[in-house]
Amino acid sequence: MLFQLYVVRLAAIDIGTNSVHMIVVRVRPDFSFEIVDREKEMVRLGAGGLDGKKLTPEAMGAALLALKKFARLAQSHQVDEILAVATSATREAENGGAFLRAIERRTGLRARIITGTEEARLIHLAAVYGVDTPKPAVVIDIGGGSVEVTLGSKSDIEFARSFKIGVIRLTERFVDSDPISSRDERKMTKFIREQVDRYIEQIVDKGYDRVIGTSGTILSLGTVATAVDRDGAVPQEVRNLRVPAKSIRRLRKTAVEMDLEERMRLPGLDPRRADLMVAGSVLLDTLLKELDAEEITLCDLALREGVLLDYIHKHRTHIAQVDQYPDVRRRSVIELAERCAWEADHSRQVAALALTLFDYTRRIHELGDREREWLEYASFLHDIGNHISYLKHHRHSYYLVKHGDLRGFEPEEIDVIALLTRYHRRATPTPEHPGMEHVGKKQLHAIEVLAAFLRLAETLDRSRHGVIRGIEVRERLGELRINVQALGDAELEVWAAHKQVAALEEALDRKVRIEKVPYRKASAPSLALSNNTMVVTDRVVGDRQPKLQLPRQGYARKRQR
Repeated sequence: MLFQLYVVRLAAIDIGTNSVHMIVVRVRPDFSFEIVDREKEMVRLGAGGLDGKKLTPEAMGAALLALKKFARLAQSHQVDEILAVATSATREAENGGAFLRAIERRTGLRARIITGTEEARLIHLAAVYGVDTPKPAVVIDIGGGSVEVTLGSKSDIEFARSFKIGVIRLTERFVDSDPISSRDERKMTKFIREQVDRYIEQIVDKGYDRVIGTSGTILSLGTVATAVDRDGAVPQEVRNLRVPAKSIRRLRKTAVEMDLEERMRLPGLDPRRADLMVAGSVLLDTLLKELDAEEITLCDLALREGVLLDYIHKHRTHIAQVDQYPDVRRRSVIELAERCAWEADHSRQVAALALTLFDYTRRIHELGDREREWLEYASFLHDIGNHISYLKHHRHSYYLVKHGDLRGFEPEEIDVIALLTRYHRRATPTPEHPGMEHVGKKQLHAIEVLAAFLRLAETLDRSRHGVIRGIEVRERLGELRINVQALGDAELEVWAAHKQVAALEEALDRKVRIEKVPYRKASAPSLALSNNTMVVTDRVVGDRQPKLQLPRQGYARKRQR
């Protein structure tokens, strides 16, 4: 039988000054990713709203419409997380905070503003991921409001700066005519140099292997420059395309002499970028001159990919958990257990024992799958109170479960799981105990039964050696006989079990007798966990590492008569 491997899906949204971009990716087991969908809307969020001015209602409205569509698209892909960041236009705007609140209210997305330096760092991560460069490289990203320039390798970023010289900002400040006047072109060039001169001088002194260009502006300029060089033949693929600096210089000279209508006819140019092309070509050409670069390598990965790579790097453990435990409830329980340094082998053995007892006695207790799940999760978490102190650790476990930020559970379910951990030793549940005040009669019955299973299962792994390899329960004349098959010395387990059997007798209203019988691997009844968790290949718990995952059906044992 084939089983589909669950993979993590993430979406990243870049709320830029010129455009809003989104990509949806699948994270591979090696923590690389593949893009499964992408979308872009050119909304000109920063038009008229830079340098501390307010974002215009028209620009915000266009961005909100795009983001609402993006959120629906991400949800259709059933992503595990949507990561949204806002850059220059939002971080500078007087009403940037109000815009973020409007985004959350209208779309449900929680976007965060990132600094220019952080933006530069994330862009660098994406660029060196997309372009093979073992030696230090310069990365340039030209946005609508800012330009990011970095120097570094895959493992280390030495310089990272953001400059307020994006193409919308430069166009609004220096382009007063169409075509641009020579005087305004010179003023723009001088301004760019004044901003970056000393920083780029440090980069040149340090040395670099190549220049990588990201962002829509640079990809567009590289595409057009290549098409012009090829007599109008637009390149089919721009990823890792090397564009000579002299080709960018020729394109600049051509672009500044053209009016808008002429620029719109340039091969390979998106007409929506034609009005910003002049500032873009002047800016990129000036930066390449300052760097004394001979060429620029185009990279189609940018900020949004950098956001994803950073998230993946910081959440590798969580992503591995998602792969292993696609159900948010199970994953949340395992994460809490691991935060509290759980005894994984012991807790899984206790869970297997408890669930086997539950399954054999379904006709008696009449509890269902929901209660079975609570028992399993309580078994995983019953000893996490040891993380605080062994003394009264059952009470510490109760507190940690109640306040452990378990996701996917109703509040009353968390209460039940916490109470089960509380009653896995010593006292038995009574309505007078703290936390039991609002427990109804039906729920009280479930807690009494499940806590009794957990108490008995805990004692059957008293030595922590996993010696109990199988359980069989038979009922005859109102008495339950529990035969435990053990591999090795199980005297401690049987002795401890007899001390705790009273709680199970009371909960099930049956006399219970426990006997140890020899272990016979060929005939041993299996111990199993629920749903998609552990079943060992010989269907006997005791081998500590799972070798196969099976669906639940097929291993819940019926009561044998």
